[in-house]
Amino acid sequence: SITELEPRSEKEQGETAVQNLSRQAETLKAFPIGLVMRACPEIASYGPGGEIRNWRDLMSAAVVVRSALGVSASAYQDACEAMGAENAAVAMAAILERAGHINSAGGYLRDLTSRTRRGEFSLGPMLMALLKVNSGGAMRA
Repeated sequence: SITELEPRSEKEQGETAVQNLSRQAETLKAFPIGLVMRACPEIASYGPGGEIRNWRDLMSAAVVVRSALGVSASAYQDACEAMGAENAAVAMAAILERAGHINSAGGYLRDLTSRTRRGEFSLGPMLMALLKVNSGGAMRA
């Protein structure tokens, strides 16, 4: 029909953007906490009592790490909105693991957030690489 060739209204375009974001949020699933802790053991010392027992502990530790690494509250909030709170906490744990190799933790988190919004970033490969390094897999080669 002719209406298919006409530009969509701003309202319809906005609805499509919201649908795409909600679909993207559905695809960002949290990883098992045990896997995260094996891949990112450094964050444990920032948890309540120096350990991480659950997602709440990890998210609390991530806020402490955010501050310790000089990541702004707004950068972390943006990450939480784009990735979800659990995945943003995992991203902070991963950044802490590699802090010695990252010039600006805040800039790096903002880049990951931007890439997440564009559908170009997944925590999975990052976690798997850290898991390999922290399980000694890289040393055996």
